[in-house]
Amino acid sequence: MFTRDAIALAQQRGLDLVEVAPNEVPPVCKLMDYGKFKYDQTKKERDARKTQKQVILKEVRLSPKIDEHDIDYRTKMVRRFLEEGNKVKLTVKFKGRELAHTNLGRDVLEQVRLTLGDNVIIEAPPKMEGKSMTMIIAPRPAKGAPRPVRPPSADGASSSPRPASAAAVAPSTPVAEPVASAPTAPEEAQSPVAEPAGVTTSR
Repeated sequence: MFTRDAIALAQQRGLDLVEVAPNEVPPVCKLMDYGKFKYDQTKKERDARKTQKQVILKEVRLSPKIDEHDIDYRTKMVRRFLEEGNKVKLTVKFKGRELAHTNLGRDVLEQVRLTLGDNVIIEAPPKMEGKSMTMIIAPRPAKGAPRPVRPPSADGASSSPRPASAAAVAPSTPVAEPVASAPTAPEEAQSPVAEPAGVTTSR
């Protein structure tokens, strides 16, 4: 169907002519209510952001000479963070001559990991960062859990169809066309587009 005929058909039905596949040969267009389409798409993206869970990295600090009671208290804190769906960074700080016994800090981190059980995964094993030893753990995903919804891209790009052109988006009310003498072969001068579904035309 030629562009002029498609625009006339969209005006007749009170819809818009929207280009959905501009790279096809010929380009593919669709008759739709473009304003309603954009509203529905914005609503879906807003609902997706509501259901999305933002993961935060929490930090719990320990020491190589920490008491057993303090380990239990901080382990409960770590478990609460993990139950909320956050990651936890365990940090053991060394002071003075404690740097000569970094194995004590590794033992503390291992004790916390064993207390938490199999419900956690180690994303970053214990390693030295200056005068501190750090380890990052995350909650183990439940079996059969749905995949998280990806947020819209930062640049605001979307895969929504765009209007074919300023002239190809038919308004809801008919627009009077200027009267001009028809050329001898107008059909060859226009670029064809794909025919909308349910419309039969002949060349």
